[in-house]
This record gives sequence, structure tokens and C-alpha cells, in this order.
Amino acid sequence: MAAILPTGFDVWVKDNLFRSVLINVVLAVFNMLPLPPLDGGRMAVGVLPRRLALPLARLERWGLFIIVGALLILPTVGRQVGLDLDIFGWLMETPVELIIDAIALMAGLDV
Repeated sequence: MAAILPTGFDVWVKDNLFRSVLINVVLAVFNMLPLPPLDGGRMAVGVLPRRLALPLARLERWGLFIIVGALLILPTVGRQVGLDLDIFGWLMETPVELIIDAIALMAGLDV
């Protein structure tokens, strides 16, 4: 890449390409969380037995409120009382790291 790009610009391009892949992986993992307004929730409703799928499907009306509460309100309240209530961080960190590592391995990169 250094032969094509001006000096110093190759680092900027590499960093921004990595960030764009990271953003896409985070969005993909977030979208696959098993909460009904998200695609992962719809897949879970389709895969689960009927007696488990119906209550999960009924959550779709409240899913956005659940997401906002879990994403914004719980961590804020947790910080104020001295607890780590970052649920999305717990759920997403490991899958995102595994996918990024797999992409880097397939691309022959060291991350």
C-alpha cells in the first residue's frame, strides 16, 4: 500500500479500513441479538418451540424500550451504584473479537 499512497497516508487508510470493518461487525452482532425487533429476535421466534416463541414474539412491542433501557439506562444506573450493568458489552465483546480475529486471519493480517 505504501507504493500507491503518499507517505504517512497509508497508516490513515489502514486505520480507517479497520474501523469500517469493526463498525460493520458490531452492527451485525448487535442485529443478531435475540430480541424481537432485531433480526436475531425474529430468527429466535422462528426456531423456538411455539410455547417459547409466542411470549418472545409478544415482546416486539416493547423491544425498542428494552434495548434503550439496556443500552443507556442500565449502565448509567450501574455506574451510580458502583455495578457493571453493561449488558450489551457482555453480550457483544466476545463475538465481535472472534469475528474480527477470523477476518484478520483470513486476510493474513495481525490485529
